Amino acid sequence: MESAAERFLRYVRFDTQSDEESETAPSTAKQKILAEALVDEMKAMGIDDARMDEFGYVYGTVPGDPALPTIGLIAHMDTSPDASGANIQAKIVDYCGGDICLNEEKGIYLSPKDYPALKEHVGKHLIVTDGTTLLGADDKAGIAEILTAAQRLLHSGQRHATLKIGFTPDEEVGRGADNFDLDHFGADYAYTSDGGTMGEIEYENFNAAGAKVTVHGRNIHPGSAKDKMVNSQLIAMEFHGLLPAAQRPEHTEGYEGFFHLCGMSGEVEETTLHYIIRDHSLEKFEEKKKLMTAAGEFINRKYGKGTLDLDLRDSYYNMKEKIEPCMYVVDRAMDAMRAVGMEPKAVPIRGGTDGARLSWQGLPCPNLCTGGENYHGRFEYIPVEDMETCTEMLVKILTNF
Repeated sequence: MESAAERFLRYVRFDTQSDEESETAPSTAKQKILAEALVDEMKAMGIDDARMDEFGYVYGTVPGDPALPTIGLIAHMDTSPDASGANIQAKIVDYCGGDICLNEEKGIYLSPKDYPALKEHVGKHLIVTDGTTLLGADDKAGIAEILTAAQRLLHSGQRHATLKIGFTPDEEVGRGADNFDLDHFGADYAYTSDGGTMGEIEYENFNAAGAKVTVHGRNIHPGSAKDKMVNSQLIAMEFHGLLPAAQRPEHTEGYEGFFHLCGMSGEVEETTLHYIIRDHSLEKFEEKKKLMTAAGEFINRKYGKGTLDLDLRDSYYNMKEKIEPCMYVVDRAMDAMRAVGMEPKAVPIRGGTDGARLSWQGLPCPNLCTGGENYHGRFEYIPVEDMETCTEMLVKILTNF
């Protein structure tokens, strides 16, 4: 029977990077290539109803005892646009401490000086990259652990809950729940396997919005620009300067929210800024949106109506409000963690998951650890041993009644 790590090493060969600029569903057709492969794999395992829908979502069922709850496990197939997900060169390193040479030719090292959590994994086998791409543990590790757990249920003969499996596209660009078929899924509650460090369970997340700021200028030859040129780039810089510098990701932690300038491009005539806005507190979240709106209004008063266009849209909300009335879902996961030797710790997500939106749509769906570290970057890694423990945790969630 294939291990979670072996499955994972197969899955990372698929380039499934999503595209936030695309308006298609899924945002990239290549996500469907992995989806089709997963359907074939699930059917070969004995999951007879495995299917992919028109939007690239994968569903399947492992029937269980009808007297027990129906429990969903969900992971996403796409990888982040923040780093390349093509031609991933993954390898397993027997970690004895110190620096790991990822790429001798390019002089790229994974070091505990930069990533102190490495020290906690001495003696384990780490799956790493060659330092030029991300690894894809976010969230192909979740897929691998879910399907490995499903296969063990199919072969164990243990009494277990009915398992509903869901694999989503486009989570990394905030659209993973857009076309999720909740009626078809049919779970009483679910978990996303989309977390990181061992023992973490998350049922609080940011309230989130995205903003596109477009600044319009007026270009003219710089030799005759006096009192005529309006440089949109400079106005964009001024707008950004109106936002509080202390509320940037690099200065915040825990429950502290932020404004994040995640993309910018422009010339004299027009400049575009892309932001994400995050806060666990709904009140502070609304304050941040009001502040950004006020900054735009100030620019338009100063430079003239229509100088700055602000497109501000909510993305998702804190799932805590929807999970707190049914904390038995969290308790079940914590019990499963303890049963496999993990020390559970509830932490707020400084981000979001498909589970946040699904919880607001009526499916309680906290997030579980998968064992990965350093997501969205070239220094991502995951211990083989932790993947095995997370797989056993999922089995316990479905069998520990």
